Amino acid sequence: MIGVIANTITVLIGSLCGLLLCRGIPEKVSDTVMRAIGLCTLYIGISGALEGENTLVLILSMTIGTMLGAWLDIDKHFTQAVEKIETKFRRGDGKVSLAEGFISASLLFCVGAMTIVGSLQAGLTGDNRMLFTKSILDLISSFIFASTLGIGVVASAGFVFVFQGAIVLAATWLAPLLSDAVIAEMTCAGSLLIVALGLNLIGVTKLKILNYLPAVFLPLLLCPVYDWISSWLAAIL
Repeated sequence: MIGVIANTITVLIGSLCGLLLCRGIPEKVSDTVMRAIGLCTLYIGISGALEGENTLVLILSMTIGTMLGAWLDIDKHFTQAVEKIETKFRRGDGKVSLAEGFISASLLFCVGAMTIVGSLQAGLTGDNRMLFTKSILDLISSFIFASTLGIGVVASAGFVFVFQGAIVLAATWLAPLLSDAVIAEMTCAGSLLIVALGLNLIGVTKLKILNYLPAVFLPLLLCPVYDWISSWLAAIL
C-alpha cells in the first residue's frame, strides 16, 4: 500500500499548495485559467479515449451505463449528500463548488490505465514504481487543479486512497478479470467522461457526470460476453 499512500500524500500536498496560491489570483485571471484547465482536460480525455479498440463495447457501455446511472440518479444523491457542507466551501464567485472539484479531480486522478495497472502491480508483486511515477504527475496536476477548482480537489485525495487501495487489496481476485482489452475499454469510457468534464469546465455543457459513471465498469462484463459471442459465431459460421 506504500504506493497508494504516496499518491494520496502527493495529491494532498499539491492541492493544498494550489489552494494557497489561488487566494492571490484575481477573478479575471482565475476565470481564464479555469477555461485553460478545461482545454487541458479535453486533451487528456481525448488522448485516453483513443486507447479503446472495440467501438461496440464502448457504445453498449455508455448506453447501458448511462441508463443505469440516470435511473439511480447518482448525481442527485451525491449532490444532496454534500449539499450541507458545500455551502461552507463554495468559492466567492459561486462558480466552483466542493462537489464539482471533488468529482472532476477524482475522475482525473483515478481513470486510466496507469491507475489500474499500477495498483495491480503493487498488489500482485509489490512493485510500486508505476504508482510512484503517477504520484509525481498527480502532485503537479493537483496543484494546478486546486488553484482553480478549490477545496474539492483536496477531498479527492480520500477517493484516490480508497479506489487505488481497493484495487491493491483485491488484486489477486481482479487480475483475471482485467485483461488488456478490458483495461483499454475502461480507460476509453472513463476518458469520455473526462472529455465531458472538460466541456463542463469551459462552460459548453452542464452534464451530470456521475450519472455516466457506471459505464466505466461495464467493460468488465461486456468484454467477456463479446469475446464469447464472437467465438461462438466463428465456430458456427
